[in-house]
Amino acid sequence: MNFKDKVVLITGASSGIGRATAIQFAKRGARIVLVARNKEKLIQIEQELKKFNISTLVCECDISNKSQVKKISERIFEKFESVDILVNNAGFAIYGSVSDLTIEDIESQMATNYFGMVYCTKIFLPSMIKKNSGHIVNVASVAASFGLPGIASYCASKFAMLGFSEGLKHELKGTRVGVTVVSPIMVRTNFFDHPSFEKMPKYSPTSLSAETVAKAVLKASNSPRLEIIVPPIVRIAVWLKNTFPYIINPIVGSAFKKQLDTNKQN
Repeated sequence: MNFKDKVVLITGASSGIGRATAIQFAKRGARIVLVARNKEKLIQIEQELKKFNISTLVCECDISNKSQVKKISERIFEKFESVDILVNNAGFAIYGSVSDLTIEDIESQMATNYFGMVYCTKIFLPSMIKKNSGHIVNVASVAASFGLPGIASYCASKFAMLGFSEGLKHELKGTRVGVTVVSPIMVRTNFFDHPSFEKMPKYSPTSLSAETVAKAVLKASNSPRLEIIVPPIVRIAVWLKNTFPYIINPIVGSAFKKQLDTNKQN
């Protein structure tokens, strides 16, 4: 797909996958809308993108707040008229057992990871349908297929994202508007900077770079597939889990439960 002059809106653009995705699209001549809560970081990234001689727009916004999403959409439509590619990337996790997390901890993850995606989709999808073109890329996680101890509420938000995306994809059949979910394994970003992960090992040897996932997002923005798992070999694990859940679920659950129990003891 030729991305030159396409308008690409990226949430969670201030760091990690979002920042890397903005750079990848900018290299290909796209016009970038940078959305995140930290305006200072967004301005820094906007400065980085200047070397690509593209048009950019910085939008400070907490996407869990639908009023803020509505407000920035007015600025975006005023400047660009429409969005060609929406990358719903913003998300975070709080580590801990359900019994130890507060209701607010659980609600906040669902508010950003799931409802933030819904708010952005609801606002920008109609313009895509009207012009009969566009693509929504929802950045989930392999945790969208595995319910794991310690991040149950995060998994729930990604399960919800995947289910929503699948239903929406069926609804959009017959249009030229696509929906694709990108589900990576562990990524080396500031995802684990939350204090709840303090006692957790930060990254495994198999963890991915943000750039690797960003390239998958570019691929997803022109893909007919519902889900792209990164790296592809992990799709085997998802298939095994869905095909032999009575074998795989106890193994995976036990491994993550052991880590959770160890953290509690420490």
